[in-house]
Amino acid sequence: MADSPKAPKGPPDSAYAGFQREDLLRYARHFVLPHVGPEGQRALSNAKVLLVGAGGLGSPVASYLGAAGVGTLGVVDPDLVDLSNLQRQVLHGISQLGQYKVDSARDRLWDINPNVEVVGHKVRLTSENALEIIGAYDLVVDGSDNFPTRYLVSDACVFLGRPYVYGAVDRWEGQVSVFGLGEGPCYRCLFREPPPPGLVPTCAEAGVLGVLPGIIGSLQAAEAIKLILGVGTPLAGRLLIFDALDLSFREVRLRANPRCSVCGEEPTLTELVDYDLFCGVEPDSGPALRKPVPQVTPADLERRLEAGPRPFLLDVREPYEWEIGNLGHEGAVLVPYAEILNRLEELPKDRTIAVYCHVGVRSALIVQELMTKGFSDVLNLKGGYLAWVDQVDPGLPRY
Repeated sequence: MADSPKAPKGPPDSAYAGFQREDLLRYARHFVLPHVGPEGQRALSNAKVLLVGAGGLGSPVASYLGAAGVGTLGVVDPDLVDLSNLQRQVLHGISQLGQYKVDSARDRLWDINPNVEVVGHKVRLTSENALEIIGAYDLVVDGSDNFPTRYLVSDACVFLGRPYVYGAVDRWEGQVSVFGLGEGPCYRCLFREPPPPGLVPTCAEAGVLGVLPGIIGSLQAAEAIKLILGVGTPLAGRLLIFDALDLSFREVRLRANPRCSVCGEEPTLTELVDYDLFCGVEPDSGPALRKPVPQVTPADLERRLEAGPRPFLLDVREPYEWEIGNLGHEGAVLVPYAEILNRLEELPKDRTIAVYCHVGVRSALIVQELMTKGFSDVLNLKGGYLAWVDQVDPGLPRY
């Protein structure tokens, strides 16, 4: 009778005891690899890793950690799969459009390696839930794309004593480091304060090379595996910067800041705070600017357009975004963000101007600028084009 494919190989005291035949085949390249072998593979199978974000960075991280045999992989992401994600978020596909990214990631990971326990967290990581969620894992790999989450994850990892594998991408450049390890720095040691709201554009506004998150996320996965195995030299105290245009790497040495408010000698921050407030953003409506800007909700704007007098609709997105979908049927006029100050004469001063962009960030900045230029009746569409699609006109394409 042929051996069962699940039958263990070797005597009970063998170094491979407990591994099924399927495991011996699946991890064969690890078993012969110096610094891994059967003991390293057991360490991977016993590890619990939390991945924050199942998007561009999260896709390669999840795929390679799952394939490597990490036993428990937690995935935090509240978002749904969108068509605009597929240019870089290769964990998902056409058949998963509209699904929670957590569910799509779980199905893909189980297809790669059904032995991985995937724990989905369909929530936004906040100061209220971060310690509980992160505390259940051995280390955190950050695939988020915003400053509030990065500061939150870093602070929580310091408080809990968890290593934090950091990654970020922007246009053609990416960064990787490991924070909160031993005497090494934390994220706040490198970035004491977030940049002013609106100074750093989001990926949706600035763009990102589709392959870039794959490169950076793969490096994050490698660092996570090294930490689990306890081998090699982690990127603690080093920031690795990759430039895809030049295909070059450079390294910046980092030091722990003894005056750091979180990990320093006399920390002044000993609990999680409101990170949206700290970073000067509102989670649903973009930046908190030098002073609040007047806003209009999609429903209120729709009523104004129907009842009159109709506001002047100003679209400050890029031409390619207008081509994807726009409020042109409502009379919107496209003047891209970078051209506004040179085209002020095209804007009326005797009508209400309602400004919108993709999610309400660029438009809020434009509203503020217009108010300083003498336009007194200017409104920002709260949540931007996406909010209009969700709340008023679902027939328009999302991106």
